[in-house]
Amino acid sequence: MTEQYLKNDNAGFIASDFRVKEIPQDERGEPVEWAGVTETGDELSSDDTAGDVTVVNFWYAACGPCRAEAADLESVWQEHQGDDVSFVGVNTYDQADTARSFAERWGVTYPSVIDVNDGAVKLAFAGATSIQATPTTLVLDREGRIAAILIGQLEGASVLSTLVADTLAESA
Repeated sequence: MTEQYLKNDNAGFIASDFRVKEIPQDERGEPVEWAGVTETGDELSSDDTAGDVTVVNFWYAACGPCRAEAADLESVWQEHQGDDVSFVGVNTYDQADTARSFAERWGVTYPSVIDVNDGAVKLAFAGATSIQATPTTLVLDREGRIAAILIGQLEGASVLSTLVADTLAESA
């Protein structure tokens, strides 16, 4: 999958349907280590979210489904604050100014890593799952392993909220 990503030349596409894949604990791969710089210039990495259930959402500002799901993502983020849950956006197309404007317009309060310049975060996940559709949302368990993959626009907050709660309830 990593080679597929490297040959893609950042083409990608916007997902037009919604699919969820849950991965049983005993079938999950290795923890994914990632690092980048957020839209506010802060460094953020998997070390910062270690021990949390982490939601990672791949998006960009001109993506219609990304705009449509922003409120649902924010709702789940607000619902699980204080629950050992982290949220991280990964902007695959825009520079920091555009990402900040998007966050202000759509009320997004969790950080987003700006990944357009080097694709390092997308590449870090490419060994575990293909991130070819936008939006794609991943739920990582407390060990940093992919527990669920959601491809396409969320159809409301309930599916993601349930996946986060179920992953939180797992014994480490």
